[in-house]
Amino acid sequence: MKIKAAILYEQNSPMVVETINLDEPQEGEVLIRIVAAGVCYSDYHIINGEWTHPLPVVLGHEGAGVIERVGPGVARLNTGQTVILNFRANCGSCHYCIIGRPVLCNGISTPRNTMFDGTSRLSKDGEKIHHMTRTSCFAEYAVVPESGAVPVRSDMPLDKGCLVGCAVMTGVGAVTNTARIEVGSTVVVIGCGGIGLNVVQGAVLAGAGRIIAVDLLENKLEYAKEFGATDLVNGSSGNVVEQVLSHESHIALKFVWLNRKVLI
Repeated sequence: MKIKAAILYEQNSPMVVETINLDEPQEGEVLIRIVAAGVCYSDYHIINGEWTHPLPVVLGHEGAGVIERVGPGVARLNTGQTVILNFRANCGSCHYCIIGRPVLCNGISTPRNTMFDGTSRLSKDGEKIHHMTRTSCFAEYAVVPESGAVPVRSDMPLDKGCLVGCAVMTGVGAVTNTARIEVGSTVVVIGCGGIGLNVVQGAVLAGAGRIIAVDLLENKLEYAKEFGATDLVNGSSGNVVEQVLSHESHIALKFVWLNRKVLI
């Protein structure tokens, strides 16, 4: 089928919106009509050359949409379902998948700029176009592995739901899986961008007693307050450590930034 997609042909150059070919879903794959896509720094890292990636490529990994067709062997998903894309599609049968850690899946040997079988579903005039993380949602439609689509409620607003595929799970996961915030903890979140705000949200969900948000911009601090921050620190107005300590008298504070933690 013919679709429109944003293609990156050269790093440090703008993407180009063109009509390209998208093959039908193969064994274990689904075709998704993309409703919404987020823009993440991972996309930008490839665009500006900080990360290497085979070119040309259709970027985009924060996506959500509706299943249009399913390929042979698909058992978990159905046409018409609303889904969020999973940029870490997994095999479902390796050691890590079986023990509940599919993000570490090592059952697929092909590179993530292809589908599981090592080929691409994207092309133009017979020339291959690469996938990004087997999602490539900067397009009208995308073909992804079955495990690359997670069903959600049909009434979820997909312009917000698409962020769950990266920013939300990264921020909340940093709290629950890496820092393992305990109920009543004091948490300091340094940087209140898309992921930092979801660290704040994750800390609320984890039952943190106090959440101190740190940023250089007042508007981001206001967003952090909306997400549940109890205290706000503007790093441009003085020594950050002194300001943080003025909000919390305990010695042991847990600082969370992305997926790292530092205890002081």
